[in-house]
Amino acid sequence: MKKRIYLGLGTNLGDRQENLTRAIEALSLALGTCKAQSSFLETEPWGFESDNGFLNCVVAFDTELTPTELLDTTERIERELGRTVKSTGGNYHDRLIDIDILLYGNTVIESERLTIPHPLMHLRDFVLMPLAEIAPDTVHPTLGKNIAELLEEIRK
Repeated sequence: MKKRIYLGLGTNLGDRQENLTRAIEALSLALGTCKAQSSFLETEPWGFESDNGFLNCVVAFDTELTPTELLDTTERIERELGRTVKSTGGNYHDRLIDIDILLYGNTVIESERLTIPHPLMHLRDFVLMPLAEIAPDTVHPTLGKNIAELLEEIRK
């Protein structure tokens, strides 16, 4: 059974628009047709300091992959596009591409390797703004509020 998934993409190195475009193309090859794509959004680095601004977007796909298979796929695509180091323990850094699993249907997972929904998505305007553009009525499975409501809360 297919699940609607939402992925957050970000980049702050190199040709950022090309990085996002290549990531979306690679995801489409792996997952099938992209069901929705937000606009590209210019943002400041979050959680670390850098002179390089980010370009972010959110994409939606329907997939039959398990959450772990999806994570394996996104990590493989990141590596293929040149990302060699993942952020860990809240230590963020510049990156060619970052692909985060934001939502996987209504699934809730907390494991050592994977947490869904993304544990910080409701605090990040660079996630909520593009997500609200393509899925404002989608409900966060643990917070019980839709994306538009969550965005409104962080704007207060």
